[in-house]
Amino acid sequence: MQSQDVATRPDHPTDPATDVERAGAALVEHYPRLARLAYLVLPPDLPRARRALTAHGVVQRSLPRDRNGQSVGGVVPARRSDDSRSADPEYALARLRVLRAALSAGRPAKRFALADRVRRRPALPLVWGLKLFPRSGGADELALDRQLADLSAEGRAAYVLRGLERLSEDATLDLLAAAGAKDPEGALDEADEVEAPPALLESPEFDPCALQARPTDLVRRRQHFRAAGVTLAALVVCGTLLGLPGEGWGPDGAAAPPYARNPAGQAALDPDQLTGAEATAWETSDRTDFSVWPARGSHTKDKALLRRALAVWARPGGSVRVSATPGTASGAAPGPAQLLYAGEVDGARVVLFYDGLRVVRYAEPVEGTRDAALDFARVDGAQRAGAGALVLGRTDGNVRYLTAPWVTDASMRDLREPGSTPVKLRRSADGVTDPLAAGGRPDPNTGLCATWHVLQLEERGGGERLLTDLGELTPARLTSGTPGGARDATGKGALDEWSRTACSLAMLQGQGMRSVNSWAYARQPLPQGNGEATWLCTRGDTWRGGEARVLAQVLAPGKPVAAVAAQSSGSPACGVREPRVLAGALWKSDAGSWYLLAAGSAGVTEVSTTGDVAEKATGRFLAAPAQQGAQAQLRGRNADGSVLHALH
Repeated sequence: MQSQDVATRPDHPTDPATDVERAGAALVEHYPRLARLAYLVLPPDLPRARRALTAHGVVQRSLPRDRNGQSVGGVVPARRSDDSRSADPEYALARLRVLRAALSAGRPAKRFALADRVRRRPALPLVWGLKLFPRSGGADELALDRQLADLSAEGRAAYVLRGLERLSEDATLDLLAAAGAKDPEGALDEADEVEAPPALLESPEFDPCALQARPTDLVRRRQHFRAAGVTLAALVVCGTLLGLPGEGWGPDGAAAPPYARNPAGQAALDPDQLTGAEATAWETSDRTDFSVWPARGSHTKDKALLRRALAVWARPGGSVRVSATPGTASGAAPGPAQLLYAGEVDGARVVLFYDGLRVVRYAEPVEGTRDAALDFARVDGAQRAGAGALVLGRTDGNVRYLTAPWVTDASMRDLREPGSTPVKLRRSADGVTDPLAAGGRPDPNTGLCATWHVLQLEERGGGERLLTDLGELTPARLTSGTPGGARDATGKGALDEWSRTACSLAMLQGQGMRSVNSWAYARQPLPQGNGEATWLCTRGDTWRGGEARVLAQVLAPGKPVAAVAAQSSGSPACGVREPRVLAGALWKSDAGSWYLLAAGSAGVTEVSTTGDVAEKATGRFLAAPAQQGAQAQLRGRNADGSVLHALH
């Protein structure tokens, strides 16, 4: 082992002159990754809800406190990883501070040490009235969680740094030592005992940024609120006294008095100020997006409904269910919005607005206004291909869409049956479709994905598109082809390709996907005359631009669906910026022999592997004998001599 060394330099974020704004930007950019790291290292005996909030508190407290860097303290280990994030000094510092705090939370608290106890129970973030906890995973994730629970905090940290951060052994030792670990080498030995594959660390099971909500003890909460009411009344009296003329809590500079009304904000609440496009505006406009959708529906003149919808948008009450796709702000409109739809859908009154950046859906029961819902979806930069339909409502596993004014026909197609004839969907005069069975449905006998229904649209001019519901307000567009040359997946070859990968769309639900592309990047001859395997790369791009999800899949002969070989979040692979990919997987031949298969996209001239399997092959394919459960690290070389790392 090399000695533990640290590196500092004058411009390093450990210097007292650290720029807090740069540190904050790095923290925000990598926030989901840091939160997942903290969640995995924190003590497993914490309840999942408290563990998730504690992880957020740990990450948020990792930001230096002031511009003088008084709380930056510490040194960052010398970088020995190829991971691009580790080359960012601000990220390296944030990761060190998060790791140090998470390890500290796992150590026994000193008796009567108030600061130590506060650090274990962060004051922020707080959630009132709800229990938030990560989504439940499968049997593999549960097994990994149990194995991690048997490790010490330092052992968990070692496993996570190597598996999630992909640090080398030396870099892991350095970082553990810098974070205050007492026995870094022993921690690595503990991590080696975990049998589960590190890829499971990317599962939603361990993502404290994708949470489910459940109510707390309602009876006890009501009792507490009654007691709090008396206290609040006393505070109101004191607050009134403080609010008398004078400085009060402190001067607000050039701000208007608290009772002043913002003209644009008031206009956003007035239904008479709502804008709308002409019915034929899309035919002559330079833009073909939601801005040229006309206002449709039977309630576009219902001022009372529109006023309620605008008021709830600006000030959603406690009983309103609010949801937003990742990266979408849920605040009030900056000014008068555009009305897209107002009408009744499956027992609810529904209103759709567009403010130039977001589509907003308001829904309330036909009888009364209780249990209203408010949904936000980001749609900035939408073009015609991404503005073909919006979800009006979901009922009993079915979806109704509002289609764009340029759509001439709508049908339902099962991706799992590429040769089947699409079922035509009736549409009202306003462009509302009949209910369409949502997403994938399992086979009652096998439990596997048996169907995946999508919306097929025909547009004026002869164009066709496929859209799939991924549980959000905007359906995702399905395409097929090489990066930069993808086309709508309506041709026979594209449909055949999607029929084998359709079930993987379930892994992209709820992540704000704008489009999903499937690309068959290689066909590899298999050993022992077992036919040919097809390698596919499925890339989901988001409306927010970053955090794309990439899945490498392999389809073996005789298999009905492709198997996911590797996946990554935020990788440029299979995209326009990086139109290359390399992935590998273990495969068992018909004769019972195990092989490590690997395939790269066109332009890869060499594939090598280290670890349990050490082989090198010329060209873009590798097939090496292996043992079941073998672990290996893949690397490729491109024709220009550059290195191509395997998708993780």
